[in-house]
Amino acid sequence: MKLFRLISIILIPAFILAACGTNGIPGVPTGTALPQPLVTIDSTPDAGAALSAYLDAYKADDYNAMYAMLSKVTTDALPLDQFAKRNRDALNEMSAGSFDYVINSALVNPLSAEVSYNVTYHTVLAGDIQGRDMIARFTLENGQWKLQWDDANILPELAGGNTLKMDYKIPSRGEIYDRNGEPFAAQSDVYAFYVIPGNVTDESIGTLVARVWALCGISPEVLTEDILNTPDQFAIPLCEASADESAIIRASSPSGLQWEQYTSRYYFEQGTGSNVVGYTTFISADDLDTYKRLGYQGSERVGNAGIERSMEDALAGKHGGTLYVVNPSTGQIVTKVGESEPQPSESVNLTLDRNLQYYAEKAIEGFRGAVVVMEVDTGRVIAMASSPDYDSNIFETNNPNSSERIAELFQRVDDPLLNRAAQGQYPLGSVFKIITMAAGMESGLYIPESTFDCQYDWTKLPDTIRHDWTWQHCEDRVASGRECNTPDSLPSGLLTLSEGLMRSCNPFFYDIGYTLYQNNRQTDIANMARAFGLGSPTGIGQITEAAGNISDPQTAIDVVNQAIGQGDMQVTPLQVARFIAALGNGGTLYRPQVVESIQPIEGPPTLVFKPEATGVLPVTPERLQLIREAMISVVENSLGTAHFRLRGIQVPVAGKTGTAESGSGRPHAWFAGYTLCEEAVDQYPVCKDKPDIAIAIILENQGEGSDWAAPVFKRIIETYYFGSPRTIYWFESNFGVTETPTPFGGIPTETPEP
Repeated sequence: MKLFRLISIILIPAFILAACGTNGIPGVPTGTALPQPLVTIDSTPDAGAALSAYLDAYKADDYNAMYAMLSKVTTDALPLDQFAKRNRDALNEMSAGSFDYVINSALVNPLSAEVSYNVTYHTVLAGDIQGRDMIARFTLENGQWKLQWDDANILPELAGGNTLKMDYKIPSRGEIYDRNGEPFAAQSDVYAFYVIPGNVTDESIGTLVARVWALCGISPEVLTEDILNTPDQFAIPLCEASADESAIIRASSPSGLQWEQYTSRYYFEQGTGSNVVGYTTFISADDLDTYKRLGYQGSERVGNAGIERSMEDALAGKHGGTLYVVNPSTGQIVTKVGESEPQPSESVNLTLDRNLQYYAEKAIEGFRGAVVVMEVDTGRVIAMASSPDYDSNIFETNNPNSSERIAELFQRVDDPLLNRAAQGQYPLGSVFKIITMAAGMESGLYIPESTFDCQYDWTKLPDTIRHDWTWQHCEDRVASGRECNTPDSLPSGLLTLSEGLMRSCNPFFYDIGYTLYQNNRQTDIANMARAFGLGSPTGIGQITEAAGNISDPQTAIDVVNQAIGQGDMQVTPLQVARFIAALGNGGTLYRPQVVESIQPIEGPPTLVFKPEATGVLPVTPERLQLIREAMISVVENSLGTAHFRLRGIQVPVAGKTGTAESGSGRPHAWFAGYTLCEEAVDQYPVCKDKPDIAIAIILENQGEGSDWAAPVFKRIIETYYFGSPRTIYWFESNFGVTETPTPFGGIPTETPEP
């Protein structure tokens, strides 16, 4: 009745107006059309659009949004966490990385709707699960369509509570080798060694600590102290070794030493190259969904760092599997949905030389720092050492020593997991003067004949007096009652541009920066540094690297500090090795690479190393040659800053020392250089068949580059050409036996006195 009265109220005036015509309305001309009456239509929501919104949320794994679209009857019976789990588990079990859908048709009633749709799941292990025709049933609640969900909305075969079950086929993990076929990581029988202090005797302790030192690298002093201070029946974990590596210590079997054998992925020589090779761990709960969608069962170990992580696809192989629909009550298979066969894993061959890598790590053991060795003409990285380092074997859960050694690792505060070679960021110090010299010449303001009188002080800026490194040496000699009468404590005097680099004269390079600033060229040095590859990633790709920082200086002080490699600059040893290699090869910057090839079980490699040039140093050949000659004189000239420490080196080299103020503690010691064998193979037979290499070394908070980093450079050169180091450090009594180093009365020197 009320509805009839409402319609009458609306329609009767309309009939009257129609009967009167337009002439019946005052002021309206005859024949003028009147506006149509407004009629409101209560439209029903689009059920197809509601389903699309639900499926789009499903694609995004947005289970909260999906749950908000469910009917009250559904949500009353099914909590959110269970709803999310059933959908997530289904996608995971299918290994479905994505799916497509098509909305077909909708049957809509006033309070309900049925929408037919088609879903195709794209899975890793079961292929495309094609054309599943499904029905979505909706109810209208508060003016919105709400889905009456059940498992058939995932797959029709899941109606009635059926579940999905994948039968996985998992290939064994691939192995990692060096450039010569020596293994870095492979499946092996392994021995985990430890000491029971109560079983150590007076007769056995000498042999025990000596054998452990040879195998595990634990010094006799440290192990002896541990034995004396550990309860008798507590185990002291040592290290792990293969059968071949541990044959001698197991044959001697000194009292107190024990071991357990296990089978696992083993990282040889107690994890040589761990900072590059990386390690594996079990899939974490946070990553489980991701790996399940990639076809992993979830129980596998996967790469967590380094090559193990970046080359996961090759090392893991392609998983296979058969997807079934299973009746959960009976465990019977209802149907097979799809299947695929596994494909074997591949081995990864690195550009690294395991022997050189081993000795590079030993060369900086006990320091904090890094070494990068790179072929000059290709970009191959043949050693990349970081110290302190770690042993990848401690992450193997089959290893009986694992839990204690992992706990010890994470208690350390010296960042052993940081690959300082590629991720460490430092001011470059005097090595950067190479770039300042290049910028000065390319500006046109400096020529090879340009000279400068290098004295103790430089005072052209009013903020402070800036000193040459010789000033500090003189001050130290005076403090100890000596005269300033040695080359390292006297001013260098009048120098050419090349001699300025050889002597690493700070005032000369302050002056270059200041002159550029005065000529409105304050960004020339920064631009040159970026062109040398500093301040941005090298593109190595296969391991994690830091970008560093080269900023445009804003003031004269900024430019002057930048000119000697200080200020806010940050570089990585990898970046430095790269531009040093470019200096050695005539100006080409190569992308550093650590993967030589990926080798399947059968057939040719699927990836082979190819040198990749990524830039050219913006320096004319004549000026580049002047820099090269200056770097040679750093080593060969008796006044060169590296001459004293590199005397007796048996191959021709060029280099540059560096001492970078760290902002905390002693300065960082740098040395960077390259070999010149290609130009002198007739005079140096050892150079035959050995590509030239570039080396960058940093030792954190250690002192001057000439005293500390240059000897490391020499040791790497000897190992590369002769297979092992030939000379001990000036602070060693034997290889690996470090005395308390006190260079020249406690004063590290840039140019040590003989």
